[in-house]
Amino acid sequence: MTKQLAPAPSQGLTPALERNIKALVDRRKREEREATRQQKLADAITRFTGSMTFVYVHLVVLGVWIVANLHLIPGVPAWDESFVVLAMVASVEAIFLSTFVLISQNRMAAEADKRADLDLQISLLTEHELTQVVTLLNQMASRLGIEPDAQPALREASRDIAPERVLDKIEEAQG
Repeated sequence: MTKQLAPAPSQGLTPALERNIKALVDRRKREEREATRQQKLADAITRFTGSMTFVYVHLVVLGVWIVANLHLIPGVPAWDESFVVLAMVASVEAIFLSTFVLISQNRMAAEADKRADLDLQISLLTEHELTQVVTLLNQMASRLGIEPDAQPALREASRDIAPERVLDKIEEAQG
């Protein structure tokens, strides 16, 4: 019988960390697949308009527009000598581009809110688990007759914290 070896973990990463990274990557890919056509289009437009290619295209188009309408290109008639049409086109483009950017930002903000909620839940769970560990350590120290130097701090650390009270205090301090 041949003994199968588990794949060696990446340098410096635990199996749990690798699992978590894979889960996050898989989640992001799934969310990208589940995005609506409109969201994908808005993201694509936002990506393109945030690129140097977009800047270069605009430099060329606007440069040709301005040079042609200043009668600097022989044989090309001016079509917008007062540049009113250029201003209108730029204004309409700005309206649409800002809308696409806002659509993408709203989606990204919703994703950030989900991650913040997950972070908060993990932090609360960790705090609760650490409180239980401190309580257990206090009980073990008591049974062994050990009086820790940091007894008041350990007693405080063994108390559960109500997150809603923390939020209330933060709001009071800010308000």
